[in-house]
Amino acid sequence: MTRPILQIEGLRKVFGGLVAVNDVSFSVAEGELLGLIGPNGSGKTTTMNLISGALPATAGTIRLDGSPITGLTAAAISRAGVARTFQLVRILPGMSAVENVIAGGVYSRAGRWGPEAETRARELLARVGMEGRSDLPLSAMTYIDQKRVELARALAADPRLLLLDEWLAGLNPAELQMAISLIRSIHAEGMTIIMVEHVMDAIRSLCGRCVVMNSGVRIGEGATADVLADPQVMAAYLGED
Repeated sequence: MTRPILQIEGLRKVFGGLVAVNDVSFSVAEGELLGLIGPNGSGKTTTMNLISGALPATAGTIRLDGSPITGLTAAAISRAGVARTFQLVRILPGMSAVENVIAGGVYSRAGRWGPEAETRARELLARVGMEGRSDLPLSAMTYIDQKRVELARALAADPRLLLLDEWLAGLNPAELQMAISLIRSIHAEGMTIIMVEHVMDAIRSLCGRCVVMNSGVRIGEGATADVLADPQVMAAYLGED
């Protein structure tokens, strides 16, 4: 592995009596596209929430390029270089597409404002296939277009690490192929990505390496083809029988 941009050591999150993430450790290399997979309820989204600062960790350490980000606010982690999308699209429905993306730029490492922020927002909307629709209200957009706006807003933060939490969920086959191509092209430009996903065709197509979680514990890690052929991983998804 080349130089790690993200290092997670002994990460733990407890909600009352529920241990959602239990002593999880893994690293992500700069420029890597890592799949974080596992059955529902395995702790994947909680892990993403801990990395992004949406939730505080109970224990463990998260380092971005060697510097601890554990315990920082979500805004501080965004400015440090981590951006994300969500399982359910989180947009500002009363605003236009460009206004949503400008809002992401406020929390960028560059801290863009005014005309510079708008210019960058329109460039990113074109980058994700929304050219000519920047001024439309989000309420007038399809689900896939709202997802594209959310992705452009994440990119407006100038991330060094992009977290995609089931960004492909709910898409029809044609939209899915478009979305996979978009993720591939963003990664090809050098973006480091962690993607939580249940669409295994996308995981096989995009991710060179996967980390597998089940019941809050890491149960597998390695090359995608090897991990998906692991009997323990198959049992976690399909059951022992």
